[in-house]
Amino acid sequence: MKIGNIRDLKAGEPLQFNYPDEASPCTMVMLNRESIGGIGSAKNVVAFSSLCPHMGCPLNYSNERFVCGCHYSMFDAAKNGQTYQGLSSQWLAQLVLRLDVASGNIYAEGIEGLVYGRISNLKVS
Repeated sequence: MKIGNIRDLKAGEPLQFNYPDEASPCTMVMLNRESIGGIGSAKNVVAFSSLCPHMGCPLNYSNERFVCGCHYSMFDAAKNGQTYQGLSSQWLAQLVLRLDVASGNIYAEGIEGLVYGRISNLKVS
């Protein structure tokens, strides 16, 4: 599924979309540093589920981290969505992205990890 174009992204400005369906909010962002699973020449474009793995609360993106408004869990966007503060014991579900270099289009091709409330979106390798 096409979710955007790398030429339209600006560092620190999140792009909201839904994947794999309308009930699954996600955020794509260009970071100021290389990131695990990042795409692009600087390997700094990543996307994550926007639902906190603790209780499914919506997440906000700010300063290269995702923050849960309910219980203040924080997740590092450059380190696979790793939890580093708060009640969540799981990392964020990270989307597998593909960049078509010629067009600049970015496609979501899967999810690594479990989106809150789901049991069938794990990537099987």
